[in-house]
Amino acid sequence: MRGQLNLILASASPRRRELLGHLGVPFEVVPADLDESLHPGEHAAAYVERLARAKAAGEGLRLAADTSVVIDDEVLGKPGHDAALGATMLRRLAGRAHQVMTGIAVSSPQGIVSRVVISEVHFRKLSEAEIAWYVSTGEGADKAGGYALQGRAGTFITSVVGSPSNVIGLPLADTVELLRAAGLRLPMDGA
Repeated sequence: MRGQLNLILASASPRRRELLGHLGVPFEVVPADLDESLHPGEHAAAYVERLARAKAAGEGLRLAADTSVVIDDEVLGKPGHDAALGATMLRRLAGRAHQVMTGIAVSSPQGIVSRVVISEVHFRKLSEAEIAWYVSTGEGADKAGGYALQGRAGTFITSVVGSPSNVIGLPLADTVELLRAAGLRLPMDGA
């Protein structure tokens, strides 16, 4: 990979770091610090793409992403350690389908390219005991929508239509396309 710019992941997410690591390309983690407030009247897809582009802005080759869980056209944030909010989110998702939208952006000397990837996640019906148990684990506290597909909440999910890695926070197939478009050669591309 001589002569290439070093890749920067503009995210503090350990899940994104792990997913990007699957591509086998070296990268440095430099989290972006910006206001992630939803603008009044802003559609969820526009919101995640705006944030990804803002996080990717900067020198060199930068990859950024922002993921939101959307149900009934409402963006569900992270519940933090508010158990009541986490339980309310899970009640809304239970027995229904919702969307997970990730804006991804790659900045290079040629400019910024971005897109929004949407997956549909179907939850089975949940009992109050299951909701209370899951919230008590703390697993969903720092996750959009209050759950983690790759964790215990995987037992709640009956199907995912679209990219599973998108639901975790970094749609890998689309990430590969954007990195290649920015000129990065990946180990899978051969010598």
